[in-house]
Amino acid sequence: MTGVRRDVLICLALAAAMALLPAMVGTRYVITQITLFFIWGVVVTQWNLVLGVAGIFSLAQMALFAVGAYGTAMLGYYFGWPMPLAMLVAALVTVAVSMLIGLACLRLRGPYVALLTLAIAQVIYLMVVNDTGCFTNPPSGCMPLFGGVRGFSRFGDLGFRAILGSKWFIGQYYVGLALLVLAVLFSILLIRGPLGLAFKALRDNPGYAMSRGVGQLKYQLWVFGLSAFFTGLAGAFYAVQFGVVGPIVFSLTMLLFLLAMIVVGGMGTIWGPLLGAALLMLADEGMREMGDWRDIGLGLILALFVITLPRGLAGLRR
Repeated sequence: MTGVRRDVLICLALAAAMALLPAMVGTRYVITQITLFFIWGVVVTQWNLVLGVAGIFSLAQMALFAVGAYGTAMLGYYFGWPMPLAMLVAALVTVAVSMLIGLACLRLRGPYVALLTLAIAQVIYLMVVNDTGCFTNPPSGCMPLFGGVRGFSRFGDLGFRAILGSKWFIGQYYVGLALLVLAVLFSILLIRGPLGLAFKALRDNPGYAMSRGVGQLKYQLWVFGLSAFFTGLAGAFYAVQFGVVGPIVFSLTMLLFLLAMIVVGGMGTIWGPLLGAALLMLADEGMREMGDWRDIGLGLILALFVITLPRGLAGLRR
């Protein structure tokens, strides 16, 4: 309980500090980049529960993220739903999709899970980009059901433009901060609680855990579904934040970038993924003008951490 209380207090203190940041840094670009950090922070903390805590080698995270983004865009575009309701429903749909993926994949082990989840993600991507038939015919032209290669735009927002005018991005900032705080608090309670012990037992010694009555498929489906809710919610907020959703959300490059955040920060830890996300986003921003050297630099950072700090930044205190 002491560990839970300490981590919760750290989370709330950091949230309070971040809440004051827009008053000190009013630049739109900086605020938008930090909002993007909040989105990726939600994704990596939840992926860490699956990969680092439960030991499930799933590569379906960006597909689940895309389900949340596309679900929100489609509900807003086709049915005119308000964005808060569309985001919540899209997150629940993401949970349902994750459970289907889990039932298909979690009977396998190790690299086979990674390959099958990646294959499912690619199937969803191909289904989207190859959707060329007209579902509706708006003034802008033929619109496929899933948007095709063009994707969706003008599907709604959270209303901050009408309330805050040119400062609408600050309202979005606080929504992103709230989502990250909720995701981190959920991660703390899960990792420090009984479910976290079950997940770690299945990760470290599945045979012994199952002999003690810990059902592998049952508990892995739990972590798959629970983490998918926040991942889908992050995807939904991504759609609202940028006002456009397209096949780029399935990007393999982005998936590997987020995976690198978890490795650099420290898999299986509470704060590691956020530390890794902050470091790699700062490094990526610092090398933005370096062209091809940018990817090489990020690769060197990842290699350096794998060799010298296999436990990541969070493992330094050990």
